[in-house]
Amino acid sequence: MPRHRPLLFLALLLAATLPAAPAPAFGEIQLPPGFTARVYVSGDGFESGGIVGGGIPTTTTVAIDHTGGLYLARTGRRYSGGEIDDLWPIYRVAPGGARLTPSTESRFFYGPPLWSPQVSVARGGRELFVTTFDRDRKIGVLYRLLDGRTQLFAGGTPPAGAPPLLQQPEGAAADAAGNVYVADRLQGVVVKLDPSGRVLDPRHVVIARPRLLAVDDADQLWVGGDASNEAPWQREPGEIWKVSPQGLPTRVLTGPVPAALGVGPGGRLFVADRHAAKIFFITPAGASVDFATFTEGDAPRTMGFAPVTPETRRAGIAGDLFVVTVRRGVFRLNEVVHITGPFNDLVGRAAQR
Repeated sequence: MPRHRPLLFLALLLAATLPAAPAPAFGEIQLPPGFTARVYVSGDGFESGGIVGGGIPTTTTVAIDHTGGLYLARTGRRYSGGEIDDLWPIYRVAPGGARLTPSTESRFFYGPPLWSPQVSVARGGRELFVTTFDRDRKIGVLYRLLDGRTQLFAGGTPPAGAPPLLQQPEGAAADAAGNVYVADRLQGVVVKLDPSGRVLDPRHVVIARPRLLAVDDADQLWVGGDASNEAPWQREPGEIWKVSPQGLPTRVLTGPVPAALGVGPGGRLFVADRHAAKIFFITPAGASVDFATFTEGDAPRTMGFAPVTPETRRAGIAGDLFVVTVRRGVFRLNEVVHITGPFNDLVGRAAQR
């Protein structure tokens, strides 16, 4: 299998200024005028499934804390036969980015290895939430990680005779009050927990195969679901739902099978669509507006926005977008791309259309 081509064009984007005319393609990502992108986290020397090349091992989820630190879950696959379920580490990359190798990756480990973990949300910018599950026993767990220490927050083995609260937990999100929401794909529900992990509603939202969650500035919960897809790489239509603070769901879009949801500046929901190899955002009227288009076999795998805090301002990344990308169609090795630009202006202009 050939190695990845050098990322020359993306590196040049560090100093690029896009013209007022429609932006041309720089490297493998087409962005609106005024936006730039650069490789932020990559690696060398990793091997996965017989493939050796530039990038870090499979990373399907990302979370960002109040300092701008990135948490990347090195994961197996959760959806098909022959699953790669195992204990995998979580990386923490400090602001500024990094290049990992098999001999240096342990410097970036955060907390203990967990069973096919998926990181979801850094509540208050400090508490990292991670979901795992046991495929055979159909028992899932939501962990809270603080300063690298792991605490069971919800789920796990139930009392004798009781059903498990979580069976296949995926994404998690938190509202302004600190309540935590967990998407259970197998049960087709979103579970609502109070700030301490006590169950408030085991069936807060009921939809087919929910997988991704995000809470916007108005405390509305957004849910990305696979609908009839048995696995998120299948191509039947997916769904995106908006749930009011009172728990009333409204289906906003049918079609994309979202790979990631993220609330960006202006409170707009951004969606990574791996099948279409693009990122778009949703206007207040419910229309989708394309933001980034990936070409030449690249695709977005997951993404997250850096919170706006004094620490992220000092680091120069406040409100910026970080996208875990598939490079040249090689899904087992990924990179993180940092995208910066006038997000507020972009969503503001779209809202006026």
